[in-house]
Amino acid sequence: MTAFFYGMDLIGVAVFAISGTLVAYQKKLDGFGVVVLAAVTGIGGGTIRDVILDVPVFWLNDPYYLISILLAAGLSTLWLNWRRVMPKTGLEIADAVGLAFFVGIGVQKALALGMPNTTAIIMGMITGCFGGMIRDVLARSTPMILRSELYATTCIFGGLIYTQSLNAGVTDQLAMLLGMAGTLTLRLAAIKWHWHIQVFRYRDK
Repeated sequence: MTAFFYGMDLIGVAVFAISGTLVAYQKKLDGFGVVVLAAVTGIGGGTIRDVILDVPVFWLNDPYYLISILLAAGLSTLWLNWRRVMPKTGLEIADAVGLAFFVGIGVQKALALGMPNTTAIIMGMITGCFGGMIRDVLARSTPMILRSELYATTCIFGGLIYTQSLNAGVTDQLAMLLGMAGTLTLRLAAIKWHWHIQVFRYRDK
């Protein structure tokens, strides 16, 4: 992994760790609970991705991932204790940013292993979504991917932009940034305008 992709991976872990800390704050968990939610959100999706791809789990031999989680959780805790209030959309925005980073990293890693585009997009979605799913299950909340505005769809959208950008001949770094921007833009738009994929029709109460 180049320095660019490694740096993006560390940032993504830290951002998702912040979202885990915000959930811990909402649920009024203790210090151990903060660390657990920050950790599973930061590394959960990537761990599942690496197990599926049958490669060494990315954080096991690199302490900087755990250090980034602890730093992100610690700074977030200090900020929350100072403000004593969480912005209304703070969790959703932090989660959206982490989602964008992890989709890009997941797609990049799968492509680097020689996987086809379809598999790479699925790995990007798993990397982006599964850490948050584990976080929400541990916090006894309905996972955001199941109850929120467009979520997994934004990962697929970002993955498509990434892979098609590569097919168009752009550099790996630019393709990742374009894919991340696509994921983040669609997710934030879905949050703002409450875009859903409605499949059931319900009787009016």
